[in-house]
Amino acid sequence: MSTAPYPPAIEARARTLELLVLDVDGVLTDGRLRYGPDGEQVKVFHVKDGLGIKLLREGGVDVAVISGRRAPALERRLSDLGVAHVYLGRSDKQRALQELREASGVDCDRMAFMGDDVLDLPALRSVGLGITPADGHFMVRRELAKTGWVTRASGGDGAVREVTDGLLEARGQLTAIVEAHLVARGGA
Repeated sequence: MSTAPYPPAIEARARTLELLVLDVDGVLTDGRLRYGPDGEQVKVFHVKDGLGIKLLREGGVDVAVISGRRAPALERRLSDLGVAHVYLGRSDKQRALQELREASGVDCDRMAFMGDDVLDLPALRSVGLGITPADGHFMVRRELAKTGWVTRASGGDGAVREVTDGLLEARGQLTAIVEAHLVARGGA
């Protein structure tokens, strides 16, 4: 069994990516919806995913988010992570992806999209690399098992970190970026 953090068949594509686009519910979160006492949405994010996003951006791969939902907790988290390309409340993710392409200047074949459910299939099919968490919908997993990447981790449980580390490793940057991050924090 390979110890690489990515499927060997996608290594060449991973090296050419300039932009990682993430869905939220089921990717950055475990997909469960939680409501507070006043009806507000409460989101739970994995800290490892957040660090992975920061490290990936340091490695020269930008990050964007397209989500069908809006939530103040999500907006706060994305702001904390410095994610500049944010498309919230967008049920037509394919259209949002095209707007992102125009705004960023990055062609879709140089983008990866990570989604977990059947509504993400059009976006997953239109980018250079489609990715889904281990617990993505079976139709998405089935399709991406042939052409993309199905992570080992589930959504909201480090799946995004698996992808960010894998992309950096495929680019030959992971060790250097982690070491530089440790030095900058006085840990080396």
